[in-house]
Amino acid sequence: MTMQSTLTQTAPLQANNKKSFKPHKMHAAVVEQFGKPLTLQERDVPTPGPGQILVKTEACGVCHTDLHAANGDWPVKPTLPFIPGHEAIGRVVGIGAGVTIVKEGDRVGVPWLYSACGHCEYCLSAWETVCPEAQFGGYTKNGGFAEYLLADPNYVAHIPAGLTPQEAAPLVCAGITTYKGIKETKAKPGQWLAISGVGGLGHLAVQYAKAMGLLVCGIDIDDGKLAHAKRLGADLIFNAKAGDPAASLKKETGGGAHGVLITAPSLIAFKQGVGMTRKLGTCVLVGLPPGEFPVPLFDVVANCITVRGSFVGTREDMAEALAFAAAGKVKADIELQPLSAINQVFDRLAHGDVPSRVVLDFSQRGN
Repeated sequence: MTMQSTLTQTAPLQANNKKSFKPHKMHAAVVEQFGKPLTLQERDVPTPGPGQILVKTEACGVCHTDLHAANGDWPVKPTLPFIPGHEAIGRVVGIGAGVTIVKEGDRVGVPWLYSACGHCEYCLSAWETVCPEAQFGGYTKNGGFAEYLLADPNYVAHIPAGLTPQEAAPLVCAGITTYKGIKETKAKPGQWLAISGVGGLGHLAVQYAKAMGLLVCGIDIDDGKLAHAKRLGADLIFNAKAGDPAASLKKETGGGAHGVLITAPSLIAFKQGVGMTRKLGTCVLVGLPPGEFPVPLFDVVANCITVRGSFVGTREDMAEALAFAAAGKVKADIELQPLSAINQVFDRLAHGDVPSRVVLDFSQRGN
């Protein structure tokens, strides 16, 4: 299915939101039924209300979470119909009443953390990602698989001038998720970090970890991804299907990794990850496979291992993660596709046929 780009540009909304602009349409990929292909629709461009901004999408990354959302895989499901996408990058073209912290023309990212309450115990301690009232882009709020989307100016990412929209898109989810996960391992420069799953998230984790001064071991079941991790600076690599990766890692590192980051959506990888963790080390989970985590309790207790979940990252983490990229230390490997190819991209994601990150490029023909 294809869509033709026949939209005409219109003037930005006025900052006071009192003047209207000529109604026009946008293309969007919409989930109408869980587990079914997305439908490519023409919809009205939304109008920003008080405290909102309108963003014209330039690029939007495709995340495995988008596939989970479209399939209704998780206990708390989005309300149908909805527009996925939480790696949207674009220009602010409309500003609602009361907005002062961004201006028209700013390039921003609209990430997974769409908004939070700002006043609960978690928000007040800079843990807005676990706010009970948090809203999520492309899940509880319409996301970036559309040519325009609304956003909360208090929670958008501010994209450094040195990054293109296509380069920045994966960083506002995959980048911040892996960066925050590494921080949560508490591993120090010169210590070992094991990264289980070196694909879309993991290839970024390797780069962040090296930039943070860590020794890196990459684990995967795909030799191509492992070779790529080695090119990106991984000090050790192990194929998880060849022998016992936990035993091999412990032998090579003298006791295991000080920190383990599990990006692979696999329960086997989760169990192996704890086995790779050094005594007194920390195993951080960012992947979300279905099922219950098979925790080897004896090992966790006897070795004083910390097992910790990490959920995307805060606004402070976002700024730090983007700064690494702006400095040239981290670069996502991206494949550009038009919005009209989203169902094919989802099918490839479901079959593990995406080596790194797909970005929907809204400048491409076929949108």
